[in-house]
Amino acid sequence: MTATAALDLQILRAFVLAAREGNVSRAAERLHLTQPAVSLQLKRLAEETGLQLFTRTPHGLALTADGAALLPQAERVLAAVGDLQQAARNLQGTVRGALRIGTILDPEFTRLGMFLRELVESAPQIETELRHGMSGTVLAQVLRGELDVGFHLDADGDDAATPAPLAARTLTRFTYRVVAPAGWGPQVLGRDWKALAALPWLATPPESAHHRLLEKVFGPLGLSPRRVALVDQEASMLDLLKSGVGLSLLRDSIAIRESQSHGLVMADRVQLDCALRFVSLAARRNEPVIASAWNALARAWN
Repeated sequence: MTATAALDLQILRAFVLAAREGNVSRAAERLHLTQPAVSLQLKRLAEETGLQLFTRTPHGLALTADGAALLPQAERVLAAVGDLQQAARNLQGTVRGALRIGTILDPEFTRLGMFLRELVESAPQIETELRHGMSGTVLAQVLRGELDVGFHLDADGDDAATPAPLAARTLTRFTYRVVAPAGWGPQVLGRDWKALAALPWLATPPESAHHRLLEKVFGPLGLSPRRVALVDQEASMLDLLKSGVGLSLLRDSIAIRESQSHGLVMADRVQLDCALRFVSLAARRNEPVIASAWNALARAWN
């Protein structure tokens, strides 16, 4: 065999179909070729292999022993080529790249695990990088292009009023409660914002949702709460609350749980509404990697 490596796939297809059909005419019909063209391809294959592949019978063609031995090999070659072509088609539609995700709060609240599972299942070629931070920091990094998508807390949560640079979806709305250490009922219950401002508070950095929410309340009233500690993590904040250091904001679900289990006191006259949102730059919303993240998020939150 002098030119095996140069065998044309079309010649192999002609050989396989002629062998299966036992007839050149029917093989030509299947290949959408003329009968002489198929006969020429079979002749070329016989010449290139140096083998007699068929014998003629009154009913058409019959494989020789050499032809019968060669047929499975030809079928495997064609099947492998078909697999290669299908793999190439699949890769053409594959989304690949890196996705930088800004996370906040606890994973259970943001459904982070469900979101990542949906993303991995639908776009396994995307590599994710999680960066945990405060809400304001995540938003700033998305705006600067340092993060691709992220979770953010917003007092408004109005998707229609989202600033032009951003695309946003409100995932859930919840309430922040003012919580005090155990035994502080007389100082907290029945008190308004002005009275609460006079008590010691656990302060948070300007990038935190707590800081922004309280500024919207105390700023217009011209009040400045008495701040006794600066805290940037919810776990530390909760520990200081239990230790009797000062007041803080807690999500309603956590506030209720901790009041029941540790006797923390929830102020009964004030609360602050908030929304958990998912954001990206609007101009990048339809980039394949970011669009895949939005689609995965929708499935996780539906």
